[in-house]
Amino acid sequence: MIIGGLMIAGGTGAVLRYLIDRFVQGKVESDFPYGTLLINVTGSLVLGFLTGSALHHGLASNWVTVFGTGLIGAYTTFSTFTYDTFRLFGSDAPAAAVTNVLVSLVAGLGAAIAGLALGTLI
Repeated sequence: MIIGGLMIAGGTGAVLRYLIDRFVQGKVESDFPYGTLLINVTGSLVLGFLTGSALHHGLASNWVTVFGTGLIGAYTTFSTFTYDTFRLFGSDAPAAAVTNVLVSLVAGLGAAIAGLALGTLI
């Protein structure tokens, strides 16, 4: 049961990541990876929420595994974040590359903390 759930959730997360990234990047005229940033920050928020719900409200570990590992694990993308950062460095945009790293880390951690707080409260 859990393997099937992981497969469906993982496939869904990967498709969502692709569609959201293409939508966002199609709306902005910039080489900055706004789509990847949005995906990783929202994924951090959701994973924080799941963690808070599991720790404080007894959300079953199967739900955390399927949605946290499957859906959010496939939705978020460290490899694309890394690729985008190196791409910016390689295209003579070191300030944008450093901005990508700093904003991703600060916003991702902030979103995870906010999600944890929401998961604790709700």
